Amino acid sequence: MSESAAAYRGRVKYDEPTAREYQARHPGRHHAEMRMVHQAFEFVPRWHRVLDVPCGGGRVTTQLAKNGYTVTAADLSDAMIQIARETVAKEQLRCAVTKEDVEKLTFGDRGFDTIVCFRLFHHFPTPGVRQRAATELCRVARKYVVLSYFSPASVTSVKRKLRVALGGRKSEKHSTPLSEVQGYFANAGFRLVRDFAQLPIIHTMHLALFERVGENRP
Repeated sequence: MSESAAAYRGRVKYDEPTAREYQARHPGRHHAEMRMVHQAFEFVPRWHRVLDVPCGGGRVTTQLAKNGYTVTAADLSDAMIQIARETVAKEQLRCAVTKEDVEKLTFGDRGFDTIVCFRLFHHFPTPGVRQRAATELCRVARKYVVLSYFSPASVTSVKRKLRVALGGRKSEKHSTPLSEVQGYFANAGFRLVRDFAQLPIIHTMHLALFERVGENRP
């Protein structure tokens, strides 16, 4: 087993039953998350070629494709890839869905104008994995990377830490300060444009928009 596979269960846990169960999201939460994606993509021109990785069941892929973006979807889980293909077909959209490892993408340098990485970063347990993934996303992105992460400055994150301190089960979800996330992207030549959140103190998930330094085209 590789270092990454051994490092975090989120990399390998989405077999067929787990992937199917993951699709049953509360409608209110789904719509709130998609509103955040829409807010971030207001900065992204419609002509941008977008890579959604990991795409999961295709929630972000379909929203962006319906809004006029040319989207390629990718995931490491075979089960998620199948669900995403079903979702794309059901919506009658033309989006390629391929198998990719976010830590070692097969696409060329600056192969996409924008990359969105949604609901993955909080699975990374170590700085080494976080930096490796951020560097790879930045390598393939020409202009923007849109990344979700879990903030430690939220009620949910504080509750998780308190539970562990009291001897409870350790969470597989890892919160990361924005300053730390910014550091990973700065090392790869990107700067923060804007950080989005529903209610920062209440909700743990944030969405950060990063831009390549020195890229003048939109």
